[in-house]
Amino acid sequence: MDLYDIKGDRLGVIAEEAELQDTNKGMSTSQWSTGAEDVDLFNNGRIESEINSTRNQLQQKVAEMENLAGHLEEIFLTVEENFGRREQHLEHHYNDVLQTLSQRYDERGAGLEEEKKNKLETLYTQLLACGNALDASKELIEEAKKVYRSQDKRLFLKAVVPTIKRIEDFAKEEMDLTLSTRLEFDTPLADLSDVKSMMDSINIVPAPSAPVINPQMANSATQTSLRACWSLFSDDTVEFYELYYRPVLQDTPVDGNTAPHVSKLKVKETQCTVRDLLPGAQYELWVTATNTTGISPVSEKALYVTVPSPPVIKGRECCSCPEAALIRWESGNPDPVDSYTVDLTQLGPDGTAEGITESVVAVPTCQCLIQLQAGHSYLISVRAINIGGPSGKSEGITISTTGTFFHLMEDTAHPCLSFSEDGFTIFYGDEELPISAMGLDDNNFTSCAAVLGDLIPVRGRHYWEVEVDNETQFRIGVAYEDTERNSYLGGNTTSWCMRHILTPSRHKYEFLHNGWSPDLRITVNPVRIGLALDYERGTLSFFNVDLEQHLHTFQCHFQRYVHPCFGLDNPGALTIHNGIKAPKYAFMGQL
Repeated sequence: MDLYDIKGDRLGVIAEEAELQDTNKGMSTSQWSTGAEDVDLFNNGRIESEINSTRNQLQQKVAEMENLAGHLEEIFLTVEENFGRREQHLEHHYNDVLQTLSQRYDERGAGLEEEKKNKLETLYTQLLACGNALDASKELIEEAKKVYRSQDKRLFLKAVVPTIKRIEDFAKEEMDLTLSTRLEFDTPLADLSDVKSMMDSINIVPAPSAPVINPQMANSATQTSLRACWSLFSDDTVEFYELYYRPVLQDTPVDGNTAPHVSKLKVKETQCTVRDLLPGAQYELWVTATNTTGISPVSEKALYVTVPSPPVIKGRECCSCPEAALIRWESGNPDPVDSYTVDLTQLGPDGTAEGITESVVAVPTCQCLIQLQAGHSYLISVRAINIGGPSGKSEGITISTTGTFFHLMEDTAHPCLSFSEDGFTIFYGDEELPISAMGLDDNNFTSCAAVLGDLIPVRGRHYWEVEVDNETQFRIGVAYEDTERNSYLGGNTTSWCMRHILTPSRHKYEFLHNGWSPDLRITVNPVRIGLALDYERGTLSFFNVDLEQHLHTFQCHFQRYVHPCFGLDNPGALTIHNGIKAPKYAFMGQL
């Protein structure tokens, strides 16, 4: 009977039993309910719950039987396949034995034939020599008889002397009367010991069981290679293993056309180094074992990863202050990355390393806030870590803690603004863009031509300066990150700014928060304005840098981190100077 029929019949029986039990239980419940109307609803619910529990158990058993049938089907196919291989192996083995015997017979037969030929040729040569000697003897005898019968005495005397001389010479010649070759044959019988070994090697051994592939060990990979290990039951006989591997493609549907290519390696040991892989990639690995009987079932699949590529530090998104630095980076494929390590080395005035490299380990995300000492320069790099090992270091970035340093968050900028190559000069051109060409989103300023700066989130003291000209109308200050994008800086409760307005009669300066400004007049137009933010005291102060003159201070205990903000109300430009040391007057006394 076919395995599928067995599986179907068995499952049918289980299903019928389950249906019968459900029917019986249903009947029992119905009879009980009919015969005992005074039983409360609680007992009804309890019995129904038991019935449902029994049904679930039966369904679970059916599922287990289905899994068992599927497993038996796989074993059945494996046995059939291994039997076919074993039968083919035996046939090849016996054919090799017969071929070896036939080759031995041909070799020994050819040797005997050659030896026979040599013996016959030797004997024939000796026979010819004997024949020639007999012919010479007969010739001398006949000649002697002829001389003896001669009647002419004078002729007899003349011929007898030479004849006797010849007979004497012939008699002196020694004849070799021994056989020139042995009658026995020297060619040995065939050595069939190797054939016996071949016959003895035909023994029945079971096919190996499925190997067990080990989880990846720590520091067992490089960017382009990894070392896989597996184990096998000690009683199994194995001639070789085959390691299969393929990349795990993320965000890619697996079907017949896009499934990754499976590669294979044949090895003798229970470990193997797979090379020529992609960096920072996940690979699925599995193993089979093979002997003379057949191939084992495949092992469970294991997930291995190669070492990630070095991260890339995003210099335009790194910021610092005298107390700390915020480093941001990106990783080519963050999924096989477990953590990051940030290495920092203090630099001397000449740019050379002054001390040992310190490391911040187990950083979970692609950014790290590092506490530093004020007034120094540091070389900072990042490594990505996974179970395969650490990546190489990223390209280093030099961070100075002389003053506050930040870049502009250009993704918040109004579309009419443009920036210099270094990102620190803001331009507002004469040409107004149509609304359709602005490409606005929820993060862009829409009403005010403004942009935010990416200030480091450290609740200390920060200082930067802005350079302007007399003809530019501007707004500079700080704002929360979620400040309204469709309102003007200083016109809401989430921003504080200094505003310059050109009137026909004078230059007007306002210090705006929530649309209100104190009535202040500045006599000398500042060209370079310093901004001092002090979280501890809750102040934001403005200074005329050229005159070292205090202009105004906002008193506000900021509940959240703020960002520098810059806006232009008419065509013009302004330049930001940061990373500079704060002057002494910026944080002196209560202003």
